[in-house]
Amino acid sequence: MINILDKLSKDKISKVCLILLITIYSFVLLSGFIAPYDPNVRDTKASYLPPSTIYFFDNNKPSIPFIYKRTYSFDKDNFKKIVKEDKTKKIYLKLFAQGDPCKLLGIISCNIHLFGTSDKNIRVYLFGTDRNGRDILSRILYGGLPSLTIGFVGLLIVFPLGLLYGGISGYYGGAIDNLMMRIAEAIMSLPYFYLIVVLASILPANLSNSQRFLMITVILSFVSWAGLSRVIRGQVLSIKEEEYVLAGKAMGQNDINLIIKHILPQTASYVIIAATLSIPGFIIGESALSFLGLGITQPDPSWGNILAEGKELSNMLIRPWLLLAPAFCIFVSVLSFNLVGDKLRDILDPRE
Repeated sequence: MINILDKLSKDKISKVCLILLITIYSFVLLSGFIAPYDPNVRDTKASYLPPSTIYFFDNNKPSIPFIYKRTYSFDKDNFKKIVKEDKTKKIYLKLFAQGDPCKLLGIISCNIHLFGTSDKNIRVYLFGTDRNGRDILSRILYGGLPSLTIGFVGLLIVFPLGLLYGGISGYYGGAIDNLMMRIAEAIMSLPYFYLIVVLASILPANLSNSQRFLMITVILSFVSWAGLSRVIRGQVLSIKEEEYVLAGKAMGQNDINLIIKHILPQTASYVIIAATLSIPGFIIGESALSFLGLGITQPDPSWGNILAEGKELSNMLIRPWLLLAPAFCIFVSVLSFNLVGDKLRDILDPRE
């Protein structure tokens, strides 16, 4: 494992991707501390505010970062909110400011946040606000938790099922192999995206978001294991002819014990590669379902339902921060996993 990490770190692109992934996951896991506000707290007067402008110079001299107090008015002729900065009132930013109660890693209660303002009544919105006046930055940090953890939770279902199914099919061969592979191929032939949309749409409407998250994970896992099992089966067909496997059979070892302890571990290199390349599919799947309103629902945030609000044409043209921030997070996460997975494939399976 150390050797693999060493080789990854020597590749500049993989190194950058690993740093990005570590940073993103660190921010998401510490979202309660880093996010300046509760993601569901609304400010009715701050609807659709653009990102706050932060000033680092005062009268051309370096200064503690500050913002100006903003005033809002509505242009009835153009049906447009007008935001003006009150240049007479500076609000300084400070580190480790007290704010809304939060939980670190979902466990430790805390009311200290990484940054805030010197005036608790004035808020700073680094990524702007949404329709309901909620801080986009806070929602993206909290929303990353379901979007980024679903891949790892899904792997706990997909890989044991795919490994065991493919291992049994390849080991026994014959009619059993033929039947099991036809079932797997039937599942693989189903239209992936439309199937998960249909399955997600029939979930009961009264499910909580935590229950819905679990069900979405199961649905995505259900349509993902067949491809893995087919590849594992192909590898097992050759591995089962190795001398140590034949020796195990001659010694009377149990078939399942032989498959799990001696044959499947030989597929580890492919499993590591497949796991890395599978996580982006789960991230995109969850984001797509939430985007369509079939996944994590409001008011709880996820990158998909944050992105959904930005899809309106008026928001895309006038309020691009609603669309760009969550889209950028999804893009960077998925691209980083894919690039790391490609490099892992080069390291662990140079024949590819």
